[in-house]
Amino acid sequence: MAEKSCVKRLQKEYRALCKEPVSHVVARPSPSDILEWHYVLEGSEGTPFAGGYYYGKIKFPPEYPYKPPGIIMITPNGRFMTQKKICLSMSDFHPESWNPMWSVSSILTGLLSFMTDNSPTTGSVNTTAADKRRLAKDSLAFNCKNAAFRKLFPEYVEKHDQELHSEQHVSSQAPQEDKSRAKLEKHGDSSVEDAKRVDAPKDERRNRKQPFPTWMMLLLVSIFGVVMALPLLQL
Repeated sequence: MAEKSCVKRLQKEYRALCKEPVSHVVARPSPSDILEWHYVLEGSEGTPFAGGYYYGKIKFPPEYPYKPPGIIMITPNGRFMTQKKICLSMSDFHPESWNPMWSVSSILTGLLSFMTDNSPTTGSVNTTAADKRRLAKDSLAFNCKNAAFRKLFPEYVEKHDQELHSEQHVSSQAPQEDKSRAKLEKHGDSSVEDAKRVDAPKDERRNRKQPFPTWMMLLLVSIFGVVMALPLLQL
């Protein structure tokens, strides 16, 4: 059972997040348990996590804010193990370093920053940048299979549906474009063949031997006589 001060503190933090959202961070309490929060971290640009949506949970103790919470990540990410507590100075791994002034927003901002760090810690994994980019690309589809995620973050579900619709639209357009391109190419080839057929008789007429004009023959006969004009008749 959460203490009254804990409930008031978490309610206050949720109102603050709704009023002034934190960049790349979305967090909401479970409708049935104020001590369990669900979050989404959006991968930072310029990192292998860019374009990724990382879903996880924060479990607060009844004594919060005087004791730190536990943090897990559910989405495969290439930096932290899934469904395992992550070791942070702001988590229950280090109660000695916990500061009661820290809030949900500062915890998640710190977690997002720690994702881009390669320092090993309890709950971390070692993967390549290519692995992280691949997981980032698949993250939203993975999250949308989770019932709690779909219920608490409908805006991300809608975003995923829109992306699927866009991909399907592009895929359906591609065969039509290929058909149109093939049709144009076929039309172009037929036009070339038609042009060749039109030009062919012209070439034949041009190459055909032209007869010697009759009027020229008569003129030559009258001037030079039949003997000299005869060789010209054979041309």
